[in-house]
Parts: sequence; C-alpha cells; structure tokens
Amino acid sequence: MTNIAIMVGGPENYLLETQIKSNTDLIWIGVDRGAIRLLDSGVKPAIALGDFDSITSEELKMLKNEVKDVRQFPAEKDETDTELAVKVAFQEFTPQIVTLYGATGGRLDHLLNNLWLVFHPTFQPHISKIKIVDNKNSMTYFTPGSYEIKKEKDKKYVAFICLTPVDKLTLTNVKYELTDEKIMYPYSLASNEFIDETAEFSFETGLMAVIQSKD
Repeated sequence: MTNIAIMVGGPENYLLETQIKSNTDLIWIGVDRGAIRLLDSGVKPAIALGDFDSITSEELKMLKNEVKDVRQFPAEKDETDTELAVKVAFQEFTPQIVTLYGATGGRLDHLLNNLWLVFHPTFQPHISKIKIVDNKNSMTYFTPGSYEIKKEKDKKYVAFICLTPVDKLTLTNVKYELTDEKIMYPYSLASNEFIDETAEFSFETGLMAVIQSKD
C-alpha cells in the first residue's frame, strides 16, 4: 500500500509537527518551500518540485544536494505547484490516498485552488483519494453514494459540505439529522457532531466534502 503526502508551503502555524513523519509506507513530495520544511524536520522527500520562487538560491542549491529528484518549473505556468504535485502523485504512483499538508491558511486564492482541486478533470477519477489536513481540520471528498465515516479521536465537529447542488442528502447517527434533503447551491452544513464513533450519510447527485474539526 502506497500513501503519498504532499507538503505545500503554507503557514507553519497551520501544521502540527507530528504530521511530518517518515516511514516506509509514506512517500513525501515537497512543493516549493514545503520541500525545505520537510528537510528541516528531518524528512527527505522523494521528489521536490515547483518554481521555487519562495526560497533563496542557497536553499535551492542545498535542496538539489539533498534530494535526488528535484523538478524546477517556470514561474509563469498554467498550473499551480500544488496541482503539479498532485498530478505527479497519481501519474507516477498508485496511491491509496494523497494527503496535502500546508495547503491551508495564507493566500485565499491558493486556498481556494487547493480546495477545488477535485473539480479538475484530471483528478475526477481520484476524488475519494484526496485529503487535506491541517492542525485543526481534515477534509475528504465524496461522489454520490452511501458512506460510513469514523470519528477522529481529536475532533469534535463534523461538517457536510455541498460543493455543488446535491439531491436526497441524508445524514444519520449525528446530532442534526436530515432525510432526503435537496440542497440547491453550494452550502456548508457546519457544526454537526458525532453521537457515536461512526456516522452515516448518503446522497444521489453532486459532489460533497466532509470536514472533521476541533476548536
């Protein structure tokens, strides 16, 4: 089983140090300054990529000395560095899950681009394998179907995010339940809570995300 972890260069205060770890089941990709962050934490990424416009020439030289596979792209390009990293993850590996760290906080345009990655046609087949994590939240994506989700031990809240219009949304085994609800526009059903260790939801059309959060 292969898991890919992508470290993006967002603000460090949105990370938990315990999220940066190295093991044989985890392949790290460092994106721009995220690659330096990994090295500073004692983790050597398998791949470092980006335009590297957020690091110094000395840091880039050090990166090239430490990481075998460094891919530098021009600053003027159609895709963000994060999009390039996610493409590499799915095109060159067969991951069970691709988790983005350092992808929240900072510039809103980058945040929105990261949240909306799943709308990119290239990533449509991999929606259920993309996850965004920071020090307070974890976000996963879902296509129509029926699901059971497990409560994360350190999280209190669960939000059901309708990224598009959604038909027949049903939420069960949560504090605020719904039955066959029609959501007409993108909407966040925020601040719901687990009442047990698992919850269930289903919907028939659209695209959704589930966010587990803590204060």
